Amino acid sequence: MNAPQSLTPPKAGETAELRVLIAAPRGFCAGVDRAIRIVELALERFGAPVYVRHEIVHNRYVVESLKAKGAIFVESLSQVPDGVPVVFSAHGVPKAVPAKAEARGLDYIDATCPLVSKVHRQAERANQGGRHIIFIGHAGHPEVIGTLGQLPEGAMTLVESVDDVAGLSVDDPDKLSFLTQTTLSVDDTRDIVTALRHRFPSIAGPHGEDICYATSNRQDAVKAIAGQCGRMIVIGAPNSSNSVRLVEVAERLGTPAHLVQRGSDIAAEWLADIDTLGITAGASAPEELVREVIDAIAAHRPIIEEVIVTAEEKMVFKLPRGLEQENA
Repeated sequence: MNAPQSLTPPKAGETAELRVLIAAPRGFCAGVDRAIRIVELALERFGAPVYVRHEIVHNRYVVESLKAKGAIFVESLSQVPDGVPVVFSAHGVPKAVPAKAEARGLDYIDATCPLVSKVHRQAERANQGGRHIIFIGHAGHPEVIGTLGQLPEGAMTLVESVDDVAGLSVDDPDKLSFLTQTTLSVDDTRDIVTALRHRFPSIAGPHGEDICYATSNRQDAVKAIAGQCGRMIVIGAPNSSNSVRLVEVAERLGTPAHLVQRGSDIAAEWLADIDTLGITAGASAPEELVREVIDAIAAHRPIIEEVIVTAEEKMVFKLPRGLEQENA
């Protein structure tokens, strides 16, 4: 943690300096870095256009940047012409999607985050062991759709809350497992798991934590600074689960928080009545957006920046074999 710098008292007629606490870690995680690099390398290898099923990551700035390089984003394989490559997003896809791509003879590259793929493998093993799976996640999120689609319909039951656990009806309470989406609130998930274990004492869980290291680290970083801040700014997209969770973490600690996508989203009134502001970014928000937001804040008030480090991240994921060779 950096030593705090003292604020300079304002002179008559000047605006007081705003102390800006910048959370670290923040922004891109290893899975997002890998997914973006996969699209870039596919463009280098195959040439434009390269089709991408769903947003590669949930960030409009990233998506628009890749579009400018020749990526075309679609929601269905039916929108992909024959004879062109397609990339599957970092969130993962149901098994039916690569099967359809193979049936059409499409070249596809799977950019699913390895930590999401790990959950898919856990689901398959639990199913092979004769267990019904309770999956903790948010209905409609691409990662949840992809994970539920790893197994036949009915093999998994989605729960979103402690109340959902109370309403569960299962055939055999002694043959259950639970798994979780990787981008959930650590605290909410802990409560749901506790409720599951209370209702079904023999339920099996994963050996390690399913919520990814980046999600946990970013939530911990917010917890470390939110109590010192009059307000928090979270940089990320409204459809980014991990970004929305960061807003919730701050607000549960009593700190008003705002989710923004660009510097132009900053409102002057957010900065008028505070002396300390916290900033973080979701796992799919690039660092250039962090700097853009800080510059926008500085246009409203003089600032003094302080980076608060709560963890070091050194995780790197390998690229798919074919692209790894191209990049060698």
